[in-house]
Amino acid sequence: MHGDDEDVFDSVTWESPSAPYHTDHTVQPSGPGFKQSTAGTEDERGPHDPKWEGYLIVTVKDPVKELAETKDAYVSYLVSAKTNLPIFSTPNPSSRRRFQDFVFLRDHLVKDFPACVVPALPDKHRLEYFTGDRFSPEFMERRRLDLHRFLERISRHPTLQRSTLVRAFFESTEWHVHMHQHLAHPPGPEPTPGLIDNISDTLLNAFARVRKPDERFLDMRESVDKFEDGLVVCERLWGRVRNRTNGGNFAPGEDLTADYHDLAVAVQGLGFLESGITDPLNHFSNTLLEFSALLRHKTQTTTDPFLVHLHSLLTYSHANRAVLKLRDQKQLDFEELSDYLSGVTQERDRLSAVISGHAGSTGLGLSAYLKDKVDALRGADDDRSRVEKMRKLDVKIKELQDAVTTAHETSDAFSDETLREQTIFQYTKEAEMKDILGNLAEGEIEFYQSAMEEWERIIPIIQRIRVDV
Repeated sequence: MHGDDEDVFDSVTWESPSAPYHTDHTVQPSGPGFKQSTAGTEDERGPHDPKWEGYLIVTVKDPVKELAETKDAYVSYLVSAKTNLPIFSTPNPSSRRRFQDFVFLRDHLVKDFPACVVPALPDKHRLEYFTGDRFSPEFMERRRLDLHRFLERISRHPTLQRSTLVRAFFESTEWHVHMHQHLAHPPGPEPTPGLIDNISDTLLNAFARVRKPDERFLDMRESVDKFEDGLVVCERLWGRVRNRTNGGNFAPGEDLTADYHDLAVAVQGLGFLESGITDPLNHFSNTLLEFSALLRHKTQTTTDPFLVHLHSLLTYSHANRAVLKLRDQKQLDFEELSDYLSGVTQERDRLSAVISGHAGSTGLGLSAYLKDKVDALRGADDDRSRVEKMRKLDVKIKELQDAVTTAHETSDAFSDETLREQTIFQYTKEAEMKDILGNLAEGEIEFYQSAMEEWERIIPIIQRIRVDV
């Protein structure tokens, strides 16, 4: 356990040290994650409101295949930012990073900030709705978008955006050296095995539940459940739409894009039979082909990115759920330790009563009586052995009391930070839902406008067909 002179929550480190923030009041900074409402005084903000000190606008672009002709080939990405955060040494940092660097950043942000919702990374070799060479332009572009989204979520977080590891990720020209230094000297104290780690797994186990749940966190968990259920339904339904529009199915009626293509071929065939209207039918066939191509383009540029972003938001919500679960575990640690302390204290009181000749006054019932009889049969009921056992129990009680105090402080601090994290996640969720739905709407509008233009062009050609009555 932590010593008395240590801050019980040093290992969580949700407030990164930084210089005082100053800004020109004539020009308010803005950017992803920077909330204008947090610019007020401490009295104007609630105790659990997050505090942004500036903005961090990130970009991931220009994927390049490095060591192209070797077995160690990999893709690097240019990561750049615009910021007014004082922790950065320049307002426009940039560097090239590979996927493994993003993995290191994410893994160590989780370790350094256990109470923060750190977004997940996409799978290394698999992307939704895409198969092919991981060095192909399509794969690298999709990966670039996923990594950009990952950094954007970090940039919206008022604590993560100010971490020294994030600063080094954007600025450092010796990133590998910095990684080794971070491994050797993590920002928080190394966790040491304490009393809670030595308690039997039957006492602290993954299936135990909090006995005194906090209504605030029950409401949060219910809200997360409903949000994720909604995302799952949307993903399933839009996935069905995608497959019916351009799923590559060869069964008739199961691939709308292919059906329009086949219809265009059939109309073109009619043109060879109807010599008087061959040219209009050929134009109509071309319109059908263009419409089929528009459907395919909409799937690639609107539907697929929508589904990928939707699934990414779902995994981000899973990270938020994990923080809520960890908060419950902190409370459970406190409750189980308190019960353990109560049991040890009762055992010490029982021995004290036996030594003083008032065994019947302990009120511990039949179990204590039977234990005394078993100790007597073993020859372990003499006062000397009881006094020695009481001495050991007193030491254990003192250790448990310190552990319970620490667990209580840890649970309370973790709960306070979790409340702030839920507010931050809500901000990010709203911003991303706005982007997701806005991009979907723009893509649909672009598709239907282009489709209308194609069909409007064919109308005069059709009208020129002479029909003799």
